[in-house]
Amino acid sequence: MERTQDNFRCLRMLAALLWFCASFLPALSWAQSSYYEGKVLTILRGGAPGGYGDLQARALIPFLEKYIPGNPTIVIEYMRGAAGRKAANHMYLSVRPDGLTVGAVGNGLVTGPILGMMGTEYDLSRFIYLGSTESGSPSGIVTRKEIGFDSIEKLQAATGVRIGAHSVGHITYITGRLSAYLLGLKEPKFVVGYSGPERVAALLRGEVDAGSMSAATATQNPMLADEVDIHAVYTVPKGRYIPPFSAQIPEIDVFAKTEKERQILSLYRSFLYPRWPYFLPPGTPEEPVNILREAVQKSFADPGFPKLFKKLTGAVPSPLSWQEVETAFKEIPRDPEVIALYKHMADHRPLPPR
Repeated sequence: MERTQDNFRCLRMLAALLWFCASFLPALSWAQSSYYEGKVLTILRGGAPGGYGDLQARALIPFLEKYIPGNPTIVIEYMRGAAGRKAANHMYLSVRPDGLTVGAVGNGLVTGPILGMMGTEYDLSRFIYLGSTESGSPSGIVTRKEIGFDSIEKLQAATGVRIGAHSVGHITYITGRLSAYLLGLKEPKFVVGYSGPERVAALLRGEVDAGSMSAATATQNPMLADEVDIHAVYTVPKGRYIPPFSAQIPEIDVFAKTEKERQILSLYRSFLYPRWPYFLPPGTPEEPVNILREAVQKSFADPGFPKLFKKLTGAVPSPLSWQEVETAFKEIPRDPEVIALYKHMADHRPLPPR
């Protein structure tokens, strides 16, 4: 009799536990779904509309809408200035940490604090990372074919080559400056103030003579292949060639003469890996952080994501998880002499002597 009563007590306790779980778990599911329900999620792009950074964000948005519980409306807001650092400052200092604004800034996010660039007001380690749509993209240094610099020797013999870029400190500016330095160009001129599409147009109409060209830019603008000569390529990571670049085009590393110059190229590559990190402001609660991290990872794993990404950008995505983004930023080289030389490349001073 006592054993029977004990069995009944166990069954009642088990039933109570099951009832509790059944009532509690739906509440958790409902809470997760309701967090973003009826809300607007803003992606703050550190740049102008129409460029590669804009297109990769647009490739991600439909999948975030698919995988964020509650189906929020997702919009893009653009904030140009300081190679993305203006947007990063805004995320750090002004954005409410409620999970409703996600930062999307390119390599300017990292270069600002590592190089100690003026106007950088955020701590890179305090942002909360969600992932990156890419883990590096190669760029070539090109000249307009019409100008006749069809060899390195002709390019090196020219004086006053005009190199187009977005803005001082932007990766296109740094790539142009670093290329001019390593190739030994004579009195190069750096012309800034372009968006991505504007810079392509400026090159094609002869407003500038040279510039950097990413694999994605080349794919988006098929006419470029017949309009430019490619002199060297920056692979990211080193040795990772992506069409239209091939191993027949020399890597920029062959023009480095010293260990310091080779180290600055390593630093350059580390700034481009990850290429397009997404992040939240410090202090964002755990609930929206976990929801967004899970949605980003599901988006990257969706078979439709690389298809749409390639359709919009012409490139194949190479995404990184939030853990990989955090690790990559922690492992950036911080040798003071190399950073000082890179910082020189990123500002407006005349190029240093070699």
